[in-house]
Amino acid sequence: MKWRRWGFTLIPVVAGLVVASLVTQVPTLTNPVVFVHVDVGTAALLTGLGLSTLAAIGLALWERAGRRCEHRLTGARARAAEERRRFLQRLDHELKNPLTAIRAGLANLANGSASAAQRDALTSVEAQVLRLSQLTADLRKLAELETRSLERAPVDVAELLQEAVALARDQPEAEGRRLTLTLPQAPWPVPDVFGDWDLLFLAIYNLLDNALKFTRPGDTVEVRAFEDSTFVAIEVADTGPGIPAEEALRVWDELYRGQGARGTPGSGLGLALARAIVERHGGRVTLRSRVGQGTVVVVRLPIK
Repeated sequence: MKWRRWGFTLIPVVAGLVVASLVTQVPTLTNPVVFVHVDVGTAALLTGLGLSTLAAIGLALWERAGRRCEHRLTGARARAAEERRRFLQRLDHELKNPLTAIRAGLANLANGSASAAQRDALTSVEAQVLRLSQLTADLRKLAELETRSLERAPVDVAELLQEAVALARDQPEAEGRRLTLTLPQAPWPVPDVFGDWDLLFLAIYNLLDNALKFTRPGDTVEVRAFEDSTFVAIEVADTGPGIPAEEALRVWDELYRGQGARGTPGSGLGLALARAIVERHGGRVTLRSRVGQGTVVVVRLPIK
């Protein structure tokens, strides 16, 4: 089909060759000479008109090619996202049953007459199995989040933060840390946002859990919320070791674990999941960090 379209562009050339052949080769036809008298102003006008026409045609062709390229790129991204979602769902499905069987087998072995060294080894293996189970569960949540419909309803930000902080205080990682929550009361409380309460709770709790895991006893973790123009800003700040600048942009990547995360339990999906949830709600999340001083993660959600 392409050669047919391009073939039309050769019609003027072919027609010119036919006419030239006729007037030069047929004896009965004369080949008159035509003189064109054009003043400079008219020549300049015609030249400008021709160049503008050529430029317009070129621009139209360029924009058309750009739209086609963008359309193909959008389609490729959609297909890649769908394939990724299906892969994560298959991975979760294939790993769930073997991991459950392994955990059951480990429990049976631990209840037997195992030595202290063997029980320690079984405990280590069980910890890694639990980590794989959590990883597959988080991958499933991430895959479902990209396609599931959100239950839109007014969300009381103050209540949500209070419950998230209360749950975080009960975790072993919170021992020895000062975990505080600051909510403004004057001149008015934090306004509601519109979204899925469960998903927003998961996002904030993941940020809290991440802050607690990477701080030490004696450190402080602060949760603050305030109104920021048309957004509600939620800050999760800590006095932990901080994140190097070269790692700060990559912490949101799935499964990425920086140098400071080595040896710390986790799937590497908590921050990626939190960002995906916030962006599904039309918000954005940013991070500021100073090595040796701490980190601040800021979530901005649109007011309902």
